[in-house]
Amino acid sequence: MRFGLFGSAAARRGSGEFDSAEGYRDFIEYNVEAEALGFHGTFVVEHHFTGFGQVSATLNLLTWLGARTKTLRLGTAVMVLPWHNPVLLAEQAATLDLLSGGRLDFGIGVGYRYNEFDGFNMGMEEARERFHESIDIMIKAWSSEERFSHKGKYWTFNNIVVEPPPFRKPHPVVWMGAGSDRSVREVAKRGFNLLLGQYASPEDVAQNIAVFRQEVEARGETWDPMRVGVTRAFFVSESEEERQEALERRLANRMRQLKLATTPEGVMLGGPDRADGDPVQINLKSAIYGTPDQIAGHLRDLEAAGVGYVLINGGGSGGGQRGLRSLRRFAKEVMPAFMTEARARAAE
Repeated sequence: MRFGLFGSAAARRGSGEFDSAEGYRDFIEYNVEAEALGFHGTFVVEHHFTGFGQVSATLNLLTWLGARTKTLRLGTAVMVLPWHNPVLLAEQAATLDLLSGGRLDFGIGVGYRYNEFDGFNMGMEEARERFHESIDIMIKAWSSEERFSHKGKYWTFNNIVVEPPPFRKPHPVVWMGAGSDRSVREVAKRGFNLLLGQYASPEDVAQNIAVFRQEVEARGETWDPMRVGVTRAFFVSESEEERQEALERRLANRMRQLKLATTPEGVMLGGPDRADGDPVQINLKSAIYGTPDQIAGHLRDLEAAGVGYVLINGGGSGGGQRGLRSLRRFAKEVMPAFMTEARARAAE
C-alpha cells in the first residue's frame, strides 16, 4: 500500500483578536512532517462560502507547500472546473507543475454543493456541460505546441498558446472524482486516475475499483492499483472514549457539510462523497478510527477490495497536537507493515 493525505486548512474571519493564518501555517507544518514520515502525497480540497474557513485558493496553498517540500506530491481534490476560466486555470496549474518538477496531481470534479453554485450565481444543471468543455480546453492548452482558437457553448478563446508549459508531458497527472458506475467508466475512458470519496463503504469501493479496472483493461492498458486514490478518515485513539468522541466530531462535521449541499427545497445533492443511508452507520463503516490494530484491520478490508493508495484525513482528531500525535503513530505503528508486505509481494 501507498499512503497520502487528504484534507484542508482552516482560517477564520475576524478582527485582530486571533491569528487567522494559524490554521494555514499548521497545515503546512503537518504536511512537511508527513513527507518526512514517508507519505507519498497530499490532496487539498477546494470549497467556497462555507463560513468555517475551508481552503478556497487551492493552487496558491499548494505552491507554498511545494516550496517547503521536496518529494511530496501536490494534489487537488478537487478543483471544480465549472467555476474557473479553463485557460487561466491551465496556466496556474502548469506553473505549479513546472516549479515542483512534475509533482502536481491535478484532481478535478463537477461540484455538488448547492450553496457554492448559488454563490457564484451558476445553475447546477449546466455544471456537467461546463466541466466537459473546460477539461477538453485544458488538455488541449497543455499539450498543444501551436496556437489555437476555441468557440464553445461557454468559452471562446482566440489564437492562444498557454504558457508556461507543464513539466510533465503531455500534461500534468489528472485525477477525477467519481462515484457512480457511469462516472467511473468516464474517468477510465479519458485515461485519468480515479479519486473515491471518504464515505463509501468498503463494498462500494470494491465495486468502483472493479468497474474502473474492467474499463482500463478493455482499453488495452496494464492495470495499476495506484491509479485509484481512496480517502479514509483516520484517528489513532488512546482509549475507546477518545475514539467515540472523534466519531461524534466527524459526524457533526459531516452533517454541517451536507447542509451546504442541500437546496432550499430540501433536496440533498451529492457528489463522489455522497453516501445514502443512515449517517451514523455510514460514519462507523467508513472511518478508520481506533488502536493501531483496529486501524490495520480496516486497511486490510480495503486491501481486499483492491485498494492500493489510501489518502488519510485526520479531521476527526480535532487538529493541533492531537492531530500530529495521531499522524506520527499511524506512520510508525501502522504504515510499516503494509509497506513491507507490498515490497515483499513485488519481490516475488
